[in-house]
Amino acid sequence: MASNTGKGKAIFRVVSGNFLEMFDFMVYGFYATAIAKTFFPADSEFASLMLSLATFGAGFLMRPLGAIFLGAYIDHHGRKKGLIITLAMMAMGTILIAAVPGYATLGVAAPLLVLVGRLLQGFSAGVELGGVSVYLAEISTPGRKGFFVSWQSASQQAAVVFAGLLGVGLNHWLSPEEMGQWGWRVPFLIGCMIVPAIFVIRRSLEETPEFEARARKHRPTMGEVMKSIGSNFGLVIAGMALVVMTTVSFYLITAYTPTFGKNELHLSDLDSLLVTVCVGISNFIWLPVMGSLSDKIGRKPLLLAATILAIVTAYPALSWLTSNPSFVNLLMVELWLSFLYGSYNGAMVVSLTEIMPVEVRTTGFSLAYSLATATFGGFTPAACTYLIHVLDNKAAPGIWLSGAAVLGLIATLVLFRKGQTRIQGVPAAG
Repeated sequence: MASNTGKGKAIFRVVSGNFLEMFDFMVYGFYATAIAKTFFPADSEFASLMLSLATFGAGFLMRPLGAIFLGAYIDHHGRKKGLIITLAMMAMGTILIAAVPGYATLGVAAPLLVLVGRLLQGFSAGVELGGVSVYLAEISTPGRKGFFVSWQSASQQAAVVFAGLLGVGLNHWLSPEEMGQWGWRVPFLIGCMIVPAIFVIRRSLEETPEFEARARKHRPTMGEVMKSIGSNFGLVIAGMALVVMTTVSFYLITAYTPTFGKNELHLSDLDSLLVTVCVGISNFIWLPVMGSLSDKIGRKPLLLAATILAIVTAYPALSWLTSNPSFVNLLMVELWLSFLYGSYNGAMVVSLTEIMPVEVRTTGFSLAYSLATATFGGFTPAACTYLIHVLDNKAAPGIWLSGAAVLGLIATLVLFRKGQTRIQGVPAAG
């Protein structure tokens, strides 16, 4: 994999499964209202939607377990084998959600089966991001690690755009009644159909030379992985705080946008989905640009700038938007938040691969990322819906994002203390 062409093929192979994982998560978020009516009937629309969004968030609760067990498997058996297993588990969860009949047919068994599907997806996703990010970091060329690792997140944006465009097409071809009754299942079925192709692509992955070199000397056992994670748990917690800003901002500007646009701004489904597509394209552009910039100027300047700007602007921007709701204004605010997300995440993900001890790099990364997603990011749609309801303030998601940015700022200052930073391969200044 020495040539640029070989590197490009390796990137495509490894991020293909990451695409599927995020596509499935986006589709659930996009059609949370229809899923709520199908599986979670309740006396009030708010209660029904909250049950649907809570099930969306429940999948993230399994991520830490997936991070520990599947992460340890990958750190022991290799990147390739583990990434094939995560793809298989993700596919099983997707098939379950796509095929299970509604509450009217199965009764209480229907939402329970949907929950099982989400838990399977969450368990596999617990290590998917970490496995992909570590793989990309280990095959990167010198001085370009930030650029290489950024394609983990960029592949997710391709999934956002694809899911959004699919939603736009379905809203054009089907009536609102048909979408609510069965149309929302179509994206899940498409996800099932592309699984075989991605499985074939990922089976052609080569193991990273860095892992093979270490494996010839020593493969850490599950016990050794757990012991190392325990001794470095403070680092995992700091990494978790670093990730919160990424997960909250990402799910706010992607998965939650259709629900927010429809329920709070009273825009059409088409308008909200078009904005989401634009956000995905914007993210896709900014992530590799900022990942490459972090290779040149260091990780810390980007992390500080993005968190401070988010703290200062998130709530005012959403307050202005909710006072002046329109397609154009939603697009402007979301593109600004997309810039902040891309700037922060472009530096954050590669930083997380660099601060973890090499022998438990996948487990440590995945656990930090999963804890952040399970406690904050994955529940962003539900938390925003709840805050709006309780505070009677449609701009409340800005408070949630600002709080996440504060955690990101603190984590950056802690991890990048002068003379004590563990970040590798970046300029010492800044």
